[in-house]
Amino acid sequence: MSQKVLLNTKEVNIILHRLACQLIEKHIDFSNTVLIGLQPRGAFLAQRLKTMLTEDYNISDIKLGLLDITFYRDDFRRSDKLHEANSTEIDFLIEDKQVVFIDDVLYTGRSIRAALTAIQSYGRPKEIELLTLIDRRFSRHLPIQPDYRGRQVDAVNDEKVLVNWKETSGEDAVYLINN
Repeated sequence: MSQKVLLNTKEVNIILHRLACQLIEKHIDFSNTVLIGLQPRGAFLAQRLKTMLTEDYNISDIKLGLLDITFYRDDFRRSDKLHEANSTEIDFLIEDKQVVFIDDVLYTGRSIRAALTAIQSYGRPKEIELLTLIDRRFSRHLPIQPDYRGRQVDAVNDEKVLVNWKETSGEDAVYLINN
């Protein structure tokens, strides 16, 4: 097994600032926008972006929620593997809001499809956008594309993209792992 560094800590930080600025350009004061981190890995990225928007760009009152899609996945009942659910934390209305889904890696698009189904339980958003740190563009099974992307990666199916966060791995970095 070999691994290649796709993004180091400095590059991750630069990309996060760029993504935050792109969100500000589109949503300005976030008065009608909510951020939804997809559990589990999108939660770290969503929290980091919220902190950056609040502390570095002085945007106040950003609504951040976390959405668990475990039971909405199309492969939920297809394996013997026991799926472990995460918590959904959405304590605000999303009815007629602009929703930004946030996830670390866009791979097949199936997680986003599950998120589109799951969010309907909380109301009908006015618009849904997608922000991803990594877009694996050659692996899509569904016609889903990000509105905001940190980096586009050409990875074949036997390669894995691993995103490490300071909060869980002690570093911000992205690796391409070859099995």
